[in-house]
Amino acid sequence: MKHRTFFWFILPTLSAMILFIALPIVSVFIQSLFVQHEQVLLVSESCGPFGCEKTTSIDTEATAKLREDRPLGRFNGFGTYTNRSHLAFAEVGEAWATSESFGDFWGQVLNLPFYRALIFTLTYTAVVTPLVIVLGLAIAVGVNNLPRLLKGPSIFVSLLPFLVTPLVGSLILFWMVDGDGVIGATLQYIFDDPSLSLKASTSLTWIMLIVYGIWHTLPFSFITFYAGLQTVSKDTMEAAMIDGASKWQRMIHVVVPHLMPLVSFVTLMLLMDNFRVFEPIVSFSAEAHATSLSWIIFNDLRESGNPLYGSAGATSMMTIVGVVILLTPVLIRTWRDFNRKAH
Repeated sequence: MKHRTFFWFILPTLSAMILFIALPIVSVFIQSLFVQHEQVLLVSESCGPFGCEKTTSIDTEATAKLREDRPLGRFNGFGTYTNRSHLAFAEVGEAWATSESFGDFWGQVLNLPFYRALIFTLTYTAVVTPLVIVLGLAIAVGVNNLPRLLKGPSIFVSLLPFLVTPLVGSLILFWMVDGDGVIGATLQYIFDDPSLSLKASTSLTWIMLIVYGIWHTLPFSFITFYAGLQTVSKDTMEAAMIDGASKWQRMIHVVVPHLMPLVSFVTLMLLMDNFRVFEPIVSFSAEAHATSLSWIIFNDLRESGNPLYGSAGATSMMTIVGVVILLTPVLIRTWRDFNRKAH
């Protein structure tokens, strides 16, 4: 294909990417360099028989005019990225200098909102992503080996979690783990502890969110791998059987290598989706025990009467950087596989 033809071919897609992806990211980055204007204070003095008294009030007109003249806010550079609500360079340095042990230092770092959210986000991503890939492949192989009569109902049941709206699905599980719900009441009966609550423990809350993440995302992995299994060469599988390869050996040496492009695709999609975990935290009202980077953005934007656009923009940019870092190894591997096949 000629370069000119290729350019016109990709121009619509490229224009849409610039308009709906690149420009909004640039806009968010610019907004992250600014912070809200400080309110203009008006000091007045009133005197009476017993002396004078100064009172301070907000000059609403001057404040409104300042915000109208400079709508982006007051330029702060990268100060938002390094303040206590984000990377907290000063606080981390102070904790390192004053801590007597690594455990003490780590405890102080986890008290900082950004790092607390980052730890949960990374944990959620690191646990949910591989489990969804492995379980999705296992379910796809199992359904593929079922008799034809059972495949349709099995596929339908396997896709049900994906058909349920994330908010509705998480609310259902939230009610189930309550003390009066079927899961919560069962656990209280098993451990003979009426006060046992999945919502009151940080570790149990994390496990609950991770289990929900696996349950909700698994159908995507399953249906992708199931579609890929339909393209496995029957001749290759029969040749492996004739050579005496067991089912496990055929799975490892024939099926998995054939599905590796799909594994890379599923991994990329899951990493991007899981690193932006948000709905379960809101639905489970779990922000007391677990927060994510996306939840911080949401919390900054819902500040009553004064949304923190600069803070939300800074967290958004660091979320994008985090996603890029996680995707880089997978993209490098995909590129190497592409070059190897091309040669």
